[in-house]
Amino acid sequence: MLHPSEGSALVITPVAAPLVVAAAYALMPRRCAAAWPALVPPGTILLCGSLLAADVVGAGPVSACAGLLRADALTAWMLLVIGAVALIACGSAPTYLAGERAAGRASERTLRHYHVLVQAFLAAMCLAVVTANLGVLWVAVEATTIVTAFLVGHRRTRTSVEAAWKYVVICSAGIALAFLGTVLIYYAARQAGIAEAQALSWPTLVARAGGLDPAVTRLGITLVVLGFGAKAGLIPLHAWLPDAHSQAPAPVSALMSGVLLSVAFAAILRYRVIADAALGAGFTRVLLAGMALLTLALAAGLLLAQRDHKRMLAYSSMEHMSLIALAAAIGSPLALSAALLHIAGHGLAKSAAFCGAGRILQLTGTARIGRVRGLLARAPALGGAFGFAVVALTAFPPFSLFASELGIARAGFAAGTGLAWATSGALLLVVAACAALAARTARMLLGPAPSRPSGLAEPGIWPLVLGLVACAALGITTGPLTGLLHAAAKTLGGH
Repeated sequence: MLHPSEGSALVITPVAAPLVVAAAYALMPRRCAAAWPALVPPGTILLCGSLLAADVVGAGPVSACAGLLRADALTAWMLLVIGAVALIACGSAPTYLAGERAAGRASERTLRHYHVLVQAFLAAMCLAVVTANLGVLWVAVEATTIVTAFLVGHRRTRTSVEAAWKYVVICSAGIALAFLGTVLIYYAARQAGIAEAQALSWPTLVARAGGLDPAVTRLGITLVVLGFGAKAGLIPLHAWLPDAHSQAPAPVSALMSGVLLSVAFAAILRYRVIADAALGAGFTRVLLAGMALLTLALAAGLLLAQRDHKRMLAYSSMEHMSLIALAAAIGSPLALSAALLHIAGHGLAKSAAFCGAGRILQLTGTARIGRVRGLLARAPALGGAFGFAVVALTAFPPFSLFASELGIARAGFAAGTGLAWATSGALLLVVAACAALAARTARMLLGPAPSRPSGLAEPGIWPLVLGLVACAALGITTGPLTGLLHAAAKTLGGH
């Protein structure tokens, strides 16, 4: 068991470490912006998540800053996901940025700005998962919008700037809805006699949810789910996602798709616990299941018609977030455990896929699927890594997405007639989406190379391989993470 001061340090450090490195990059001389410091925060986040995981499973939550920050099993799980995805993205960044600089699309100044913004992005995501205050949670998610808007428009082309503005406008609308929902929850808490200082404290709201006004709480939860659902890529405020992910630098796309969507959905999962205690499980079940099926149907349809490989991966993210939403709607211990495993598996596989797609774009000069041929012959290591990442995303064993999707399906069929029908429809849509993803990837990978391999070849593949190995390992066994996974599901109401 950790000493209280040690536990507090572990809660604060995941937020502080990226901020320190961001400040260091901002103060570095223009020609000294080395890439290696960017790997320190992901390693630190992983270490803190691991140490917290070992402590919170046995000893319970750890608090810091007078209860403003708090780490429970869900926090530790999300820190591990953030650290692992960030390690893949930051490990791939030097090779990607070197290619951008060689092509004349980046300078020392823009590279330094890139590193500052990425580290600030990591700090905001870590703050969102370690805070116990729902107001601070809203601020952290809003901070991710501000920081990533500059990253989406990093290239400063007309298309990237348009994508950045679209991202800002749509996500700001979503965040505004979430803010209004948070205010309503605060109002309901104050009306229930909860002290002002504790009115947005998540543990307090969970403990006293039975006293919240049902009408106000219902409206507040609806607005929160719609608002944070915008950041998670769910209908109806999803339209920013394909444009932003296709225009952002590949490592940033990996972070946004692999972990930002999941951080936003973790916020929804926190509110879901309050809603189920105050309103019963039926309200969030209908809301989340409806959003999941509509988003999944849209994603599957757009994947069938997709011709751009980065947008293809973005629509795949919508598909996987839909499955997580469906698991949250089911709400059983098996479904919630599968949802958390799916968050981890999707983050690992999608970060590898996006980092690979960025290198493919640099190698071929196009994101059009029809113009990319013979990748396995042209760049065997890169093509192989990208191919295995797509295999993982289509939920083939031994990758963890197979185990998590199987768990979601089992939980759905065991949950009752209504959810069984919803699960059946979701599985049909998933089959269609996976078939489209596999067919388009096969066109890119197979066939003879159209030209001799270029000199841009394949350094920096190790982060992709590391992510795929970790994804496969989670599919075989959760090992020492089993206790943490079950404890995190229990935190979310899976008793």
